[in-house]
Amino acid sequence: MSQAKTDPRILRTRKFIMDAFIELSGKKEFKDITVKDITNEARINRATFYYHFQDIYDLLENVLSEVLAVNLNQENYENSELTEKTFLQTFKAITNFQSSLSNRCHRGYEDTIARIIRDQLEIIFLRILRKRYPEEDEHGLQVTAVMLSWGIYGASVEWKRKSQALTPEEFIKSAIPYIQLGVYRNIKNN
Repeated sequence: MSQAKTDPRILRTRKFIMDAFIELSGKKEFKDITVKDITNEARINRATFYYHFQDIYDLLENVLSEVLAVNLNQENYENSELTEKTFLQTFKAITNFQSSLSNRCHRGYEDTIARIIRDQLEIIFLRILRKRYPEEDEHGLQVTAVMLSWGIYGASVEWKRKSQALTPEEFIKSAIPYIQLGVYRNIKNN
């Protein structure tokens, strides 16, 4: 089955389905989009849809995760540390992602979007922390990654809510030294 998933025809069909969903999400509320709408837009049958996705919620999560992964460009974080540049780059990617969604998506996505953002950020931060502190307690690193992901996500929501007069970089820049100081000091002292 894994070999079939890498077949270019399979990948192309999956992309057609995801693109159809994105197109429809710009026109309709999520709750009003049906599998039939998606299959008509993608020009596929229902069986093909269900071969790729369990249901419309699975499709939503996959689309949002893929779009966020492109925005974050996770490969950039493979050799990263928790530097000012990393925080700025991450915050900007998250705010860009949220801005692009607010232009295309209607209400009803907030909880799913929030969870996907936090999950993706947690993965990134945990990789960075594990690389920097390979001998540290795994539980402590995981909790730190969770706190960083929720903090960055929360700051992006706050920026979107009331501070768009500032660029994302201007908004987050003054907090970065405190985040770095707390992260590095706490891990080293444990």
